[in-house]
Amino acid sequence: MAEQEKTQEAVSQEEFEQEETQAADENTVEDSQEEAEGAEENREEDACGQENSDEASEKAGDDKKKKGVFGKKKDKRDEQIEELTDRLRRQMAEFDNFRKRTDKEKSQMYDMGATGVIEKLLPVIDSFERGLAAVPEEEKGSGFAEGMDKIYRQLMTMLGEAGVTPIETEGKEFDPNLHNAVMHVEDESLGENVIAEELQKGYLYKDTVVRHSMVKVAN
Repeated sequence: MAEQEKTQEAVSQEEFEQEETQAADENTVEDSQEEAEGAEENREEDACGQENSDEASEKAGDDKKKKGVFGKKKDKRDEQIEELTDRLRRQMAEFDNFRKRTDKEKSQMYDMGATGVIEKLLPVIDSFERGLAAVPEEEKGSGFAEGMDKIYRQLMTMLGEAGVTPIETEGKEFDPNLHNAVMHVEDESLGENVIAEELQKGYLYKDTVVRHSMVKVAN
Protein backbone atom coordinates (compact mmCIF):
# COMPACT_ATOMS: atom_id res chain seq x y z
CA MET A 1 0.00 0.00 0.00
CA ALA A 2 2.75 2.32 0.87
CA GLU A 3 4.61 1.42 -2.30
CA GLN A 4 1.50 2.11 -4.36
CA GLU A 5 1.13 5.54 -2.82
CA LYS A 6 4.79 6.30 -3.53
CA THR A 7 4.29 5.19 -7.07
CA GLN A 8 1.24 7.48 -7.48
CA GLU A 9 3.14 10.35 -5.93
CA ALA A 10 6.00 9.81 -8.35
CA VAL A 11 3.56 9.70 -11.26
CA SER A 12 1.87 12.86 -10.05
CA GLN A 13 5.23 14.52 -9.63
CA GLU A 14 6.24 13.52 -13.14
CA GLU A 15 2.93 14.72 -14.60
CA PHE A 16 3.39 18.01 -12.76
CA GLU A 17 6.86 18.45 -14.16
CA GLN A 18 5.61 17.62 -17.64
CA GLU A 19 2.85 20.18 -17.31
CA GLU A 20 5.36 22.79 -16.15
CA THR A 21 7.68 21.93 -19.03
CA GLN A 22 4.79 22.14 -21.48
CA ALA A 23 3.69 25.47 -20.03
CA ALA A 24 7.24 26.76 -20.24
CA ASP A 25 7.46 25.58 -23.86
CA GLU A 26 4.13 27.28 -24.61
CA ASN A 27 5.35 30.49 -22.97
CA THR A 28 8.54 30.28 -24.98
CA VAL A 29 6.56 29.80 -28.21
CA GLU A 30 4.29 32.70 -27.29
CA ASP A 31 7.29 34.87 -26.50
CA SER A 32 8.89 33.85 -29.77
CA GLN A 33 5.68 34.66 -31.62
CA GLU A 34 5.43 38.03 -29.86
CA GLU A 35 9.06 38.76 -30.66
CA ALA A 36 8.48 37.76 -34.27
CA GLU A 37 5.36 39.92 -34.46
CA GLY A 38 7.28 42.82 -32.86
CA ALA A 39 10.13 42.38 -35.31
CA GLU A 40 7.64 42.30 -38.17
CA GLU A 41 5.98 45.45 -36.87
CA ASN A 42 9.39 47.09 -36.55
CA ARG A 43 10.22 46.06 -40.09
CA GLU A 44 6.91 47.45 -41.31
CA GLU A 45 7.51 50.68 -39.38
CA ASP A 46 11.03 50.90 -40.78
CA ALA A 47 9.74 50.24 -44.27
CA CYS A 48 7.00 52.85 -43.79
CA GLY A 49 9.55 55.32 -42.43
CA GLN A 50 11.89 54.63 -45.33
CA GLU A 51 9.00 55.06 -47.77
CA ASN A 52 8.02 58.34 -46.12
CA SER A 53 11.65 59.41 -46.21
CA ASP A 54 11.87 58.52 -49.89
CA GLU A 55 8.64 60.39 -50.60
CA ALA A 56 9.92 63.41 -48.66
CA SER A 57 13.22 63.30 -50.54
CA GLU A 58 11.43 62.97 -53.85
CA LYS A 59 9.09 65.86 -52.97
CA ALA A 60 12.04 67.98 -51.90
CA GLY A 61 13.78 67.17 -55.17
CA ASP A 62 10.65 68.09 -57.13
CA ASP A 63 10.30 71.35 -55.18
CA LYS A 64 13.94 72.16 -55.82
CA LYS A 65 13.53 71.35 -59.50
CA LYS A 66 10.40 73.52 -59.69
CA LYS A 67 12.21 76.37 -57.94
CA GLY A 68 15.13 76.01 -60.34
CA VAL A 69 12.82 76.11 -63.39
CA PHE A 70 10.88 79.06 -61.94
CA GLY A 71 14.13 80.89 -61.17
CA LYS A 72 15.35 80.38 -64.74
CA LYS A 73 12.04 81.63 -66.13
CA LYS A 74 12.16 84.66 -63.83
CA ASP A 75 15.73 85.47 -64.86
CA LYS A 76 14.79 85.19 -68.54
CA ARG A 77 11.74 87.40 -68.01
CA ASP A 78 13.87 89.99 -66.20
CA GLU A 79 16.34 89.98 -69.09
CA GLN A 80 13.51 90.49 -71.58
CA ILE A 81 12.08 93.36 -69.51
CA GLU A 82 15.51 95.00 -69.28
CA GLU A 83 16.06 94.57 -73.02
CA LEU A 84 12.66 96.07 -73.86
CA THR A 85 13.22 98.94 -71.42
CA ASP A 86 16.61 99.70 -72.97
CA ARG A 87 15.10 99.57 -76.47
CA LEU A 88 12.32 101.94 -75.40
CA ARG A 89 14.84 104.39 -73.92
CA ARG A 90 16.91 104.37 -77.11
CA GLN A 91 13.80 104.91 -79.25
CA MET A 92 12.69 107.78 -77.01
CA ALA A 93 16.17 109.35 -77.26
CA GLU A 94 16.14 108.95 -81.04
CA PHE A 95 12.67 110.48 -81.23
CA ASP A 96 13.76 113.40 -79.04
CA ASN A 97 16.79 113.99 -81.28
CA PHE A 98 14.56 113.75 -84.34
CA ARG A 99 12.11 116.26 -82.85
CA LYS A 100 14.90 118.71 -82.00
CA ARG A 101 16.45 118.31 -85.45
CA THR A 102 13.07 118.80 -87.11
CA ASP A 103 12.32 121.89 -85.02
CA LYS A 104 15.72 123.32 -85.92
CA GLU A 105 15.18 122.61 -89.62
CA LYS A 106 11.72 124.18 -89.47
CA SER A 107 13.17 127.25 -87.76
CA GLN A 108 15.91 127.49 -90.36
CA MET A 109 13.40 127.12 -93.19
CA TYR A 110 11.21 129.79 -91.62
CA ASP A 111 14.19 132.12 -91.23
CA MET A 112 15.23 131.49 -94.83
CA GLY A 113 11.72 132.27 -96.04
CA ALA A 114 11.52 135.39 -93.88
CA THR A 115 14.96 136.54 -95.07
CA GLY A 116 13.86 136.16 -98.68
CA VAL A 117 10.75 138.28 -98.09
CA ILE A 118 12.76 140.95 -96.22
CA GLU A 119 15.33 141.14 -99.03
CA LYS A 120 12.51 141.90 -101.46
CA LEU A 121 11.09 144.58 -99.16
CA LEU A 122 14.38 146.44 -98.68
CA PRO A 123 14.30 148.15 -102.11
CA VAL A 124 10.80 149.42 -101.27
CA ILE A 125 12.14 150.85 -98.01
CA ASP A 126 15.02 152.45 -99.89
CA SER A 127 12.54 154.06 -102.27
CA PHE A 128 10.50 155.42 -99.38
CA GLU A 129 13.62 156.91 -97.77
CA ARG A 130 14.81 158.48 -101.04
CA GLY A 131 11.34 159.85 -101.74
CA LEU A 132 11.02 161.40 -98.27
CA ALA A 133 14.52 162.87 -98.53
CA ALA A 134 13.62 164.46 -101.90
CA VAL A 135 10.54 166.29 -100.56
CA PRO A 136 11.24 170.05 -100.57
CA GLU A 137 11.36 171.72 -97.18
CA GLU A 138 8.27 173.86 -97.93
CA GLU A 139 6.22 170.76 -98.84
CA LYS A 140 7.08 168.55 -95.84
CA GLY A 141 3.95 169.68 -94.03
CA SER A 142 1.69 168.72 -96.91
CA GLY A 143 -0.80 165.88 -96.61
CA PHE A 144 0.99 163.82 -99.25
CA ALA A 145 4.38 164.04 -97.52
CA GLU A 146 2.89 163.27 -94.10
CA GLY A 147 1.00 160.28 -95.56
CA MET A 148 4.19 158.91 -97.10
CA ASP A 149 6.04 159.36 -93.80
CA LYS A 150 3.30 157.54 -91.84
CA ILE A 151 3.36 154.61 -94.27
CA TYR A 152 7.15 154.42 -93.99
CA ARG A 153 7.05 154.49 -90.19
CA GLN A 154 4.33 151.82 -90.12
CA LEU A 155 6.40 149.59 -92.40
CA MET A 156 9.51 150.01 -90.24
CA THR A 157 7.50 149.26 -87.07
CA MET A 158 6.17 146.06 -88.63
CA LEU A 159 9.67 144.95 -89.65
CA GLY A 160 11.01 145.75 -86.18
CA GLU A 161 8.34 143.58 -84.56
CA ALA A 162 9.33 140.78 -86.97
CA GLY A 163 12.97 141.00 -85.82
CA VAL A 164 14.41 143.28 -88.53
CA THR A 165 16.74 146.03 -87.28
CA PRO A 166 18.99 148.51 -89.11
CA ILE A 167 22.75 148.05 -88.75
CA GLU A 168 24.45 150.91 -86.89
CA THR A 169 27.09 152.66 -88.98
CA GLU A 170 28.17 156.29 -88.57
CA GLY A 171 30.73 156.77 -85.81
CA LYS A 172 31.13 152.98 -85.39
CA GLU A 173 34.26 151.01 -86.13
CA PHE A 174 34.24 149.22 -89.44
CA ASP A 175 33.22 145.55 -89.16
CA PRO A 176 33.53 143.45 -92.32
CA ASN A 177 30.86 141.09 -90.99
CA LEU A 178 28.34 143.95 -91.00
CA HIS A 179 29.68 146.62 -93.32
CA ASN A 180 30.76 146.84 -96.95
CA ALA A 181 33.39 149.56 -97.45
CA VAL A 182 33.11 151.13 -100.91
CA MET A 183 35.12 154.30 -100.26
CA HIS A 184 37.95 155.61 -98.05
CA VAL A 185 38.38 159.23 -97.00
CA GLU A 186 40.93 161.18 -95.03
CA ASP A 187 39.34 162.68 -91.96
CA GLU A 188 41.52 163.69 -89.02
CA SER A 189 38.49 164.14 -86.80
CA LEU A 190 37.77 160.42 -87.01
CA GLY A 191 39.90 157.52 -85.91
CA GLU A 192 41.29 154.84 -88.18
CA ASN A 193 38.72 152.42 -89.62
CA VAL A 194 35.84 154.51 -88.34
CA ILE A 195 32.78 154.83 -90.59
CA ALA A 196 32.49 158.38 -91.90
CA GLU A 197 29.26 158.04 -93.89
CA GLU A 198 26.52 155.52 -94.67
CA LEU A 199 25.74 155.20 -98.37
CA GLN A 200 23.13 152.44 -98.13
CA LYS A 201 21.47 151.16 -95.00
CA GLY A 202 22.04 147.55 -94.01
CA TYR A 203 19.68 145.32 -92.03
CA LEU A 204 19.77 142.37 -89.64
CA TYR A 205 17.12 139.71 -89.27
CA LYS A 206 17.60 138.52 -85.70
CA ASP A 207 21.36 137.73 -85.77
CA THR A 208 21.61 137.20 -89.53
CA VAL A 209 22.81 139.89 -91.92
CA VAL A 210 20.16 140.37 -94.59
CA ARG A 211 22.10 143.14 -96.31
CA HIS A 212 25.46 144.67 -95.47
CA SER A 213 25.68 148.42 -95.02
CA MET A 214 27.49 150.28 -97.79
CA VAL A 215 29.76 152.74 -96.04
CA LYS A 216 32.59 155.26 -96.45
CA VAL A 217 35.48 154.52 -94.07
CA ALA A 218 37.88 157.16 -92.75
CA ASN A 219 41.67 156.92 -93.17
